[in-house]
Amino acid sequence: MRYADGPTVRSDVHIAAGPARVWELVTDIELPARFSPELQRVRWLDGADRPAVNARFEGHNHDAMLGDWRTVSHVVDLASPRVFAWAVVDPDGRFGEGPADPRVPLATWRFDLEPEAGGTRLRHGVRIGPARSGLSQVIDRMPGQEEAVIQFRLASLLAGIEETLRGIKALAES
Repeated sequence: MRYADGPTVRSDVHIAAGPARVWELVTDIELPARFSPELQRVRWLDGADRPAVNARFEGHNHDAMLGDWRTVSHVVDLASPRVFAWAVVDPDGRFGEGPADPRVPLATWRFDLEPEAGGTRLRHGVRIGPARSGLSQVIDRMPGQEEAVIQFRLASLLAGIEETLRGIKALAES
């Protein structure tokens, strides 16, 4: 798999709570930072205080290999209580791309919810690219290892996604 293919990873979990309760949790943008090994903190921008299409929020991330970086996310899909998705851009040009454009994000994240067996099926996933990201910088240094680099990153992202899902499940069911 190549970066240009838009590598994707996702996972899902059944939660013994209704979609309204799960929706309340997944649309709290600060919640993933409680569980993610990479996302450190998040805050709404432009006076927003809840998700709305085109609302923006800032995230601060840390990775042992890539260091620290800031992102800005734009809510791109919102359908209560079914879909919450956001496109992530590089507002500081850290990864060598031109102006930050949510139509060409460095990643697109999403939660999908559907009623299931007295509870909710929650899916969480990410599509990488097409804009440059920290992953692009690693691939630039090891172009012959692109597929292995992407697989390593997808495994890391999947671990974070599954940790977030476990955390949301625990909170929703408590």
